[in-house]
Amino acid sequence: MENSADYLGLVRRAQRGDKESLERLTELADERLRVDVYRLTLRDDLTGEIVQESLLEMFKVLGDLKEANKFWPWLYKIALNKLRLHHRKEKRRREVTTCAAEEGDSRHAGQEALAGAITEELRQIVLGSMRKLTPRHRAVLTMRCYREMDYSAIGESMGCSEFAAKMLFYRAKKSLRRELSRYGFSKGMLVTALLLFGKITAPSEAAAMGLSVTAATTKVGVAAGLAAFLTSKSGVVSLTAAGALAVGTSMVASSALDNGGPAEPAGPAVVSPLGANAALSDGSVQEHWYYYPRKAADQVMMRLVRWDSQEKDAYCSWLQNDQANYYFDRRANTVHIRNRRMFNSDLSVWRLPTDDSQLREFIGLIEGSGAGGERIARDGDGLLVIVSRNEQGDHSQKIRHYNASDEQYFLYGWPAGARVVDERDAMHSRGWTYFAVTGNMDGRPVRGRGRVPFVGEAFGRHYPWLRLKVGFDLEIVDDGAAACVLDGGAAVIGRYRGGSFFSGLARPWTGLHSIDTVRRDAASQQTWFETKSGAEESKVHVALTCGRVRLTYTIDLENDLIEGIGFSTDDGRTGELSFEYLRQIDDLGPEFAAPRTSRSPGALRPDDGNLWLAKLMNPRW
Repeated sequence: MENSADYLGLVRRAQRGDKESLERLTELADERLRVDVYRLTLRDDLTGEIVQESLLEMFKVLGDLKEANKFWPWLYKIALNKLRLHHRKEKRRREVTTCAAEEGDSRHAGQEALAGAITEELRQIVLGSMRKLTPRHRAVLTMRCYREMDYSAIGESMGCSEFAAKMLFYRAKKSLRRELSRYGFSKGMLVTALLLFGKITAPSEAAAMGLSVTAATTKVGVAAGLAAFLTSKSGVVSLTAAGALAVGTSMVASSALDNGGPAEPAGPAVVSPLGANAALSDGSVQEHWYYYPRKAADQVMMRLVRWDSQEKDAYCSWLQNDQANYYFDRRANTVHIRNRRMFNSDLSVWRLPTDDSQLREFIGLIEGSGAGGERIARDGDGLLVIVSRNEQGDHSQKIRHYNASDEQYFLYGWPAGARVVDERDAMHSRGWTYFAVTGNMDGRPVRGRGRVPFVGEAFGRHYPWLRLKVGFDLEIVDDGAAACVLDGGAAVIGRYRGGSFFSGLARPWTGLHSIDTVRRDAASQQTWFETKSGAEESKVHVALTCGRVRLTYTIDLENDLIEGIGFSTDDGRTGELSFEYLRQIDDLGPEFAAPRTSRSPGALRPDDGNLWLAKLMNPRW
């Protein structure tokens, strides 16, 4: 890596506006990025796009770089962010490496020069094995093996700590070894394979001949290697079965993956079952993974990892992240992308390991089950909780803090070659939609409009809002940031914190199915509820008792939507709301414009949860 005074001077002069220095720096950056980005994408077209966008970004923000000697880690971070954005645009349905690199690719003279020395079969084995790695794994291998960057610089580029960079490198090596072993290569061939890949992707014959990869370069240290193993899928499963969780948790939870958040207490956190969602269905070993990107938000990403005792392998059975909901049929090697979030087949309430004791106890009281074990506090961004169960029914939880930008476990969870079947309708594929509300409250007409995101990624631009008019003297407005109740003259009756009127309605973007958001909202307010199957197999009814008012939700399980809410009171008054969700959103009128609640400050009130719906039966609110 360039560290000479001349090179540092080039960066500093370019920052001061020297055009000749900027041009030379751009040439160096272009040459280096094209080689390294190609090693990540194995695609010429995508490489050119990422390099062009990265250089453009470099021009814009070069003046913001504080330390010239960190130019390369800084530039790599820009390129990786551009590549990550590309994945998001592609909905992360498959890795960017699915396009074959060998199709007419003659970009690198080094490949032609080495043709006589490297057989085509060996070339395809090495390229094929690297192609099956995630781009993030190829990135850390490229920076460490071919640019000889230290782990602190790699961490800066990838947005994680030095220790986390070491662990990522360890996992990348392990993944490459696994792919090579499918072709009969032993563990000792790892360095050779890395060397061959570097030569194959080198920009010239001279660069290829001068390239070397040493065993010392691939070392990460005992602590990082052990920590990476303990937090890998196979490591967690094997240690759980062996009863050795105490060692893994006390070592890693206190330091290994803590990126600025509070450290977790040392020692294992052994808990009892977390409700029906922790139960085994086929006798296999399985783990539920819960990932919380932000401490202050409700969002949770979940996946189920199963251990196949016959194949001696762990695989992801289903995944719910901020992009979509996936189910993997291993026998058919097919990934199904679905409209709905997961829910328990016995219709019990889905519980989270971070639920407070009051919520756990109330749900347990209704369902006749235990409180669900010890609570894990959400005390930092990027919290990962793994709930494991082996064939003897033992349960353990392992807690990790990850950097929010390092969500690798929730990016790629499917084997190479898996067929992807997108079963979503138009609005779920879009990630959000508008809805219309019609109905009546004790003879008063109700009409309204709203918007709902279905996945976390859509939440920012297409945040949820609701505008509801009841009769001629009451209006409810929730713009996602605040909510208020207005009388017929637009005077504020009350203001509520944080867009609270979506409490009691569907919030699939947070990561739970509508049936669970409704019931968990009720349980958080100590409101009694009952769950009953509907006449149609895909429908379910949830009845809430809110004082003298009874609310009955009709929920479409397959589409993860509330279809309607029925109202009744002890004195015979009734009402109903029907929800219509728009599949297509072209040519909509101004009635679907997002509202604003800043008409009058008013006094803030606490969140009423589902109770605001019960108040609709009161003509004076």
